Amino acid sequence: MREATSADEAGAEPRPGPKNALIDVAGLRVGNAQDLRVRTGVTVVIPDVPVLAAVDVRGGAPGTFNTDALGPGRLVDTLHAVVLAGGSAFGLAAATALMAPLARDGRGFRDWGPTVPLVAGAILFDLRNGGDKEGLGPELYGRLALEAYAAAGEDVALGKVGAGTGAIAGPLEGGLGTASVVDPATGVTIAALVAVNALGGTTFPGEAAFLAGHLAFPGELEAVPPPRAPSGPRFETKRGLGQAWLGQNTTIGVVATDARLDRDGLRRLAAQAQSGLAMAIRPVHTLFDGDTIVALSTGRVLPPERPDLLIRLGALVADCTARAVMRGVQAAVRLGDVPCWRERLEGGGT
Repeated sequence: MREATSADEAGAEPRPGPKNALIDVAGLRVGNAQDLRVRTGVTVVIPDVPVLAAVDVRGGAPGTFNTDALGPGRLVDTLHAVVLAGGSAFGLAAATALMAPLARDGRGFRDWGPTVPLVAGAILFDLRNGGDKEGLGPELYGRLALEAYAAAGEDVALGKVGAGTGAIAGPLEGGLGTASVVDPATGVTIAALVAVNALGGTTFPGEAAFLAGHLAFPGELEAVPPPRAPSGPRFETKRGLGQAWLGQNTTIGVVATDARLDRDGLRRLAAQAQSGLAMAIRPVHTLFDGDTIVALSTGRVLPPERPDLLIRLGALVADCTARAVMRGVQAAVRLGDVPCWRERLEGGGT
């Protein structure tokens, strides 16, 4: 463990990490696997060693695995893996399937006998995105989880990969996004990874300008024009508010930091990451979304003792989460009938 700087570096501003991805938090690896024919996928986050974990669930339609065990007053406070998956309830099989290779590799709780991996995860609904769903079932997600685990490494693709493969973000294609920020004032790195499958839109209505575009670092979102006009009360949703799309949404993700936090501090960080979703998606946390954020701390950096630490880290994690949302939507390509963000950009708004 290293101790972070106790004073702001002269002239230093927060900046993206080397890869602008979750893996900029040292000790974390990410793996993706997808089936483009079915239009679904699985993403896994694998820490080198067990990590402190907390969770924050918003909206009215969550689908989760083992997240209740991370709640206040519960015994479990560490994880050996996090799983994000498409497939609605079928996707929960990905978390179960991941336990076998984790145990085989000695990744798990070993104090009471056999190695028992502690895995948490969340799923999103991607069953009506036009893919070939014949034969869809838990076996597919078990296979994809094993492929994602085998692929876990130090690169993270964006867009139509992993859990973001079948995602739709409001009226546009969704996808998997990631971002990071290094804070010279505290020596802390924060990062986010999200699969954006929201009911609400991520851009100004009819425009390519992102709702949270002002949070992007220079050069991060190339060629994005400013909004032409204020949105006012207008917003976009997934093919309107018709019954066909209700309950078929959710943005799920992982935020991580190397700061040594206690459980309450990490839980607060997860909650503030949800504020990042609120900046990037409108409407968000609806009755028909199950927005879920799992927060991880590797504890490798001892931040300076300063009263504004959690305020500062909370603002950074919110901004980082919003940036991850935008990067996932920007990178997504069209897979079917739903247009992608780049088409909107090139068409001047639709």
